[in-house]
Amino acid sequence: MDAREAYAYALLRIVPDAARGEAVNAGIVFYCRRDQFLEIRWELPIAALAVVAPEIELDPLRANLAALQRIAAGDRDAGPVAAQDQSERFHWLVAPSSTLVQPGPVHTGLTAEPAATLTHLFSELVLP
Repeated sequence: MDAREAYAYALLRIVPDAARGEAVNAGIVFYCRRDQFLEIRWELPIAALAVVAPEIELDPLRANLAALQRIAAGDRDAGPVAAQDQSERFHWLVAPSSTLVQPGPVHTGLTAEPAATLTHLFSELVLP
């Protein structure tokens, strides 16, 4: 018997100037429906942003990413989207809705431990 479950994830990218097409990975949205696991992890890539967008304001980025994280967690104070079920929240989180913080394409895989898989993906794809 295979104990692995399907998961889906998308990178959260900071796109300082859409016309230039440059993006810096800042977080990941990870969802495993069977295990009822939805989480966002993020870290502001300050050094990378200093190279591609030295004028960018960091506080609004932090606020945006923190708000997305609260929505993923289902925080009651995070607005009506946070009150939806996990599947609806995931689909909302990975839909394009901002010009500055954009989700990348959704990828899928199999995991026996969603939290460990998220940690691995985060360290490989987001952390410097």
